[in-house]
Amino acid sequence: MRNKYRKPHQFKRRKSFLRNRFFWLSILTVSAIAGFLYFLFFSDTFQIKEIRVEGEEEVSEERIISFFPLKNIFLIDTAGIKNDILNKFPQIEEAEIKRKFTDAIEIKILERKTAANWCREEKCFLLDANGIVFKEEVLENSFCKIGDVQNSEFSLGEKMILEEELSQILNISGQLESNLGLSLERFLIFSEDKLAAKMTGGWEIYFNLQKDIDWQLVKLTAVLEEKIPSENRKDLEYIELRFGNFAPYKYKD
Repeated sequence: MRNKYRKPHQFKRRKSFLRNRFFWLSILTVSAIAGFLYFLFFSDTFQIKEIRVEGEEEVSEERIISFFPLKNIFLIDTAGIKNDILNKFPQIEEAEIKRKFTDAIEIKILERKTAANWCREEKCFLLDANGIVFKEEVLENSFCKIGDVQNSEFSLGEKMILEEELSQILNISGQLESNLGLSLERFLIFSEDKLAAKMTGGWEIYFNLQKDIDWQLVKLTAVLEEKIPSENRKDLEYIELRFGNFAPYKYKD
């Protein structure tokens, strides 16, 4: 019987992964990234140490700063904080938030300026040039009053009147008091085509904001100068300016 000889099997020895340069390159890369991220987000270098506020008047600096947690400058949600500030303080029109590397935040505040007073029943509120009501406050004589005859519910920060309409009302107010020497008590908005200027003494002038205001003022000037002397104005009920080329008026019964 022939002897069978089997060729011995040779095993190839595997190379240790510890000697694999790609392994060590990966370790170094991960370590470098981890170190960079730690430096970026957890080291003291980028922790907020200063918050600067500019432009604040009505809203205190402390109240604005309270929206910013003292943490890493990169982890601050500037857009979210801006929205929170604007929602919390209707008197702030705009807020600009900037990161100042490496550890400071700069906030620029633009507060609303009063253009008129918006009145509902016995309460009056400050109204800015954009028609937004932003604060309840005692009236000042230097601002015209606009009455909400519908007494509709609203919240601070809400737009109550279009900018164009408010601009027209302010123009009328200036013309009545400065150019015509009339004493204005307040405006009352009844509808889109009926604005009543209530004068001291109880009489009213009716305007249509949808039509030419300059022409309506020309008619008013003419009727006051030619037909209604100042001593008779206390007995007026109204002057109507909304229709045609005439300015009909009516005395109290």
